[in-house]
Amino acid sequence: MRTFDLIRDAVLPEYRDRVAEYLVQYENVLLDKNNSDPQLNKDTANQLRGYLRGLNTTRVLGMAYWEELDRRVVDTWLAPAP
Repeated sequence: MRTFDLIRDAVLPEYRDRVAEYLVQYENVLLDKNNSDPQLNKDTANQLRGYLRGLNTTRVLGMAYWEELDRRVVDTWLAPAP
């Protein structure tokens, strides 16, 4: 399952619509095949990690979900290329 789909599923149902609105902004940058700016991707991925951390802190997202999602963001957009 894609990372953004996992995030949407992990959010408590009453917050999903609002979170989905914010996720679109991150999704547009990180999944844009025409984006060739590695710094923009890195900055956006780090902002997404901060957003997920905030969702965890406010209990909109559970700790177990947060750890897995944070790992996926790091592995997908922040890990050095082999």
